[in-house]
Amino acid sequence: MMIKRFWKTAFMACAFAGLATGSAEAREQIRIVGSSTVFPFASYVAEEFGKTTKFATPVIESTGSGGGHKLFGEGDGLATPDITNSSRRMKKSEFERAQQNGVKTIHEAVIGYDGIVVANAKAAPALKLSRKDIFMALAEEVPVKGQLVKNPYKMWNQINPALPKQKILVYGPPTSSGTRDAFDEMVMEAASKKMTEYGTAAGKYKKIRQDGVYVPSGENDNLIVQRIVKDRNAVGVFGYSFLEENADRIKGATVDGVAPLPANITTGKYPVSRDLFFYVKGSHLAQVKGLKEYVDLFLGEKMIGDYGYLKKIGLIPLPKAKRDAVRASWTAKKVLSAASLD
Repeated sequence: MMIKRFWKTAFMACAFAGLATGSAEAREQIRIVGSSTVFPFASYVAEEFGKTTKFATPVIESTGSGGGHKLFGEGDGLATPDITNSSRRMKKSEFERAQQNGVKTIHEAVIGYDGIVVANAKAAPALKLSRKDIFMALAEEVPVKGQLVKNPYKMWNQINPALPKQKILVYGPPTSSGTRDAFDEMVMEAASKKMTEYGTAAGKYKKIRQDGVYVPSGENDNLIVQRIVKDRNAVGVFGYSFLEENADRIKGATVDGVAPLPANITTGKYPVSRDLFFYVKGSHLAQVKGLKEYVDLFLGEKMIGDYGYLKKIGLIPLPKAKRDAVRASWTAKKVLSAASLD
């Protein structure tokens, strides 16, 4: 499958530490870190870039969004990454840390939309979930008879009789992942808003149970797909592109009655939808060969347009006006500010 062949790019990451000398010779190759969700798209662009230009194929490491921002913000020298991919927007705290460490110029690019899907094997029962169902399955403490208690639920039908009599087992992203950040915000926190039992934590509660029901599964979403295919009791949480690529083996649950389809994600009707980003270190544009050209290729219609290559592997394109605005911002080298992250 197309996404899987891109994982070979991950093996190039082993050269990352060896290249991190900061020398002019070593920096003829672009270095990219960050989101596992954005990784397949960046990998496609990187391979196309290496094949069609005079520049070296970039080295890409899937570290998760949080891990990528940490590496990106460690400093401005050539021993640090040039780009970090992110399945959520950069946090103000990450921006401020980068600034304090000398990264004074950061450019932000939005590449498209994504939905966080809850999926299971084709052979497993279909799941029609609400965000409250998901919350009650995964929260560390849940309300029972007006009191918060340690989550007692082991089966989906214990939460909602309309759900299958099936063990709750969820493979999902770790805390370093932007997908986890978005899931916490759009599912866990959103579902707790109307639960008065949480008091001042209502609308903020996101503690995931740690009794083995939820299994953090690293930054390789393909591994989650493999696990849910093998175990019909298992459910996976990951980005839409992995559902699209594996549609012959897995299916997505409806969430609040809405299916994870591109049209629903683009309009925001699907309740767990988000933008995808990458961030470029401005000072590296003059120091790393091909960096500007790589970003130009990524943001071009050939890649992120309505008929672009990345749509074929699961990226949901932005409306044309927004794509044009993203390219205009990049051409003008608009600098990210703390105020814009408030």
